[in-house]
Amino acid sequence: MLYSEKARITRAITAALYSLLLVMLVVTTFWPSPVQDVSVILMLTVKLVPLVPFVWVIFRGHNRGYIWMSFVVIFYFTQAVVTAWLSEGAPVAVFMALLTFALFTTAMVHLKTNRP
Repeated sequence: MLYSEKARITRAITAALYSLLLVMLVVTTFWPSPVQDVSVILMLTVKLVPLVPFVWVIFRGHNRGYIWMSFVVIFYFTQAVVTAWLSEGAPVAVFMALLTFALFTTAMVHLKTNRP
């Protein structure tokens, strides 16, 4: 349930960032090259299963789901920061860190603007 016009805007931004995160997780599975001797289906499952249950929540704007999604995004942020640090600033890893940070931040702003 959305309580204000600002909440509609923050929901749209959060949905766009969430979709971009899912796309980037799929793209990074195949690019620059897939990991040898590992099932691609298994890799996609491990990457996407924690985020997929929140699809309905994100596009509907439910506050409790945003809170839980934010907890999950923190793990993706941590992984992206560690990868960026170990790769000494690889552009894809830095972009993933910034993307997850932006998703978390806009989700928190949405929760602030969507108070009942």
